[in-house]
Amino acid sequence: MILRLVDYDAFSRLTSMSVEQLIIGFEGGSLRSKRPDSNPLFHRGFDVDIEGDFLEWADNTNSISLDSSSKLILADWASVAEWRCWDGRLFLYVEPIIGGQIEGVENFLKSEVWAQFASKLNNFDRESYSESVIMDWMARRQELGETMDPDQDPRILPTMESHRSLTHTLFDFMELSMNDKLGLLIGREYLDSELWIFDGKSIEVYDK
Repeated sequence: MILRLVDYDAFSRLTSMSVEQLIIGFEGGSLRSKRPDSNPLFHRGFDVDIEGDFLEWADNTNSISLDSSSKLILADWASVAEWRCWDGRLFLYVEPIIGGQIEGVENFLKSEVWAQFASKLNNFDRESYSESVIMDWMARRQELGETMDPDQDPRILPTMESHRSLTHTLFDFMELSMNDKLGLLIGREYLDSELWIFDGKSIEVYDK
């Protein structure tokens, strides 16, 4: 699963430009100075990679209008932060906080799930959220009859540290998502571009 926080104004400026203007801007690098600043706590796509992605799209399609693929590239350019996680782990990180089961990973593509999660997360601080996830993970393992003894399973401690690191960054990401100048873009690796969700709707039809 991939979550990105996209600067509304930057994305709007890009999508209001013609394909020809975007090609010139990306080829010459003139758009770099207008890219929103990234949040130092998070990764995001590199300028040169995204420029190349857009120019490749333009070469392959010869289109004069933007489609879902090109809008997704532009949203990546307009993003300030990105958070990634294996699908299966999301159940561990979200279910204990919202207090209910999520039926299937496809539900994590729904904006309302993340809005509910962000609202519930307000009742926690960073450390208490992380610890609650780890305790729930341990309880789930024990219910399945799995050991929590590092001597019997050397993966226990590295996995615990991975959960701690990811929950810390997810907490920070969701806190940042409360900024009303940023919109949440939700997708997955290899997901068709029109299925990526931006502010509750397909990025293909998004227009702000």
